Amino acid sequence: MNYAALSAAIQAYTENTEADFVANIPVFVTQAEQRIYNSVQFPSIRKNVTSTIAINTKYLDCPLDFLAVYSMAVIDGNGNYEYLLNKDVNFIRQAYPQPTDTGTPKYYALFGPTVLSSTIYDELSFIIGPTADASYGVELHYYYYPESITVAVDGQTWLGDNFDTVLLYASLVEAYTYMKGEADMMQLYNQKFMEALALAKRLGDGMERQDAYRSGQFRQKVT
Repeated sequence: MNYAALSAAIQAYTENTEADFVANIPVFVTQAEQRIYNSVQFPSIRKNVTSTIAINTKYLDCPLDFLAVYSMAVIDGNGNYEYLLNKDVNFIRQAYPQPTDTGTPKYYALFGPTVLSSTIYDELSFIIGPTADASYGVELHYYYYPESITVAVDGQTWLGDNFDTVLLYASLVEAYTYMKGEADMMQLYNQKFMEALALAKRLGDGMERQDAYRSGQFRQKVT
């Protein structure tokens, strides 16, 4: 389902084509997308980036679209990966109190907003422990919000193409909330959304995290 079809479906289900309502459909859809992406860990909401951390460096900027870490590794000059463990800032400060405590980084923590020349930016940063004793490559897998279907050039996204049911009903819940619709219809749309979300979780949190070789095929218990 592309955005044009999704927008048309929302108007048809709600029987609402008023200008203000139609103008707010992108808001309904983006709120629905965020709700879904925070409920199901689809692989499509993960991204991989590489960077470098210079010698004697203790901090590392997060990507602009960063939400949460999936994994972080440093790569030495021989191409060997060392996956870092997520710790609190206070652990790293206690374990490596001095910037001169150097070595191969082993831990990282979300440090807080980036500060440059006394200006606080929205982007977060990492603190690394110990301070890098050489220049290392960094490979970061992280969660982010994929491009919304409302602004996609072709009006299509992975979610719209592969699980349009959950996107449609989540959008209808947001749209009907805006309309201050009847309680029974709101309950119906929310129930349909939860049913679709359960199927989406079966895919994103289940089927996409196993295979027949390791986990065996799914078997329904016979009673």
